[in-house]
Amino acid sequence: MKSKEIRELTDAEAQAKLRDLRQELFNLRLQQHAARLERPSRLHDLRKDVARIETILRQRQLQAPTASK
Repeated sequence: MKSKEIRELTDAEAQAKLRDLRQELFNLRLQQHAARLERPSRLHDLRKDVARIETILRQRQLQAPTASK
């Protein structure tokens, strides 16, 4: 998921996407421990996507108080 795509989402949509990605990451970690993971690179991709969404949400949170002044 690209940063541009994430920025087009509303806060609620981004939160929902973050929740879904974290759930998928959890499931892949379980598969990894059971030695049944088909695409190990997917773990890396999911962690990066989670970090992108969290960063953008934090940027929005920091900008919100300055916009209301």
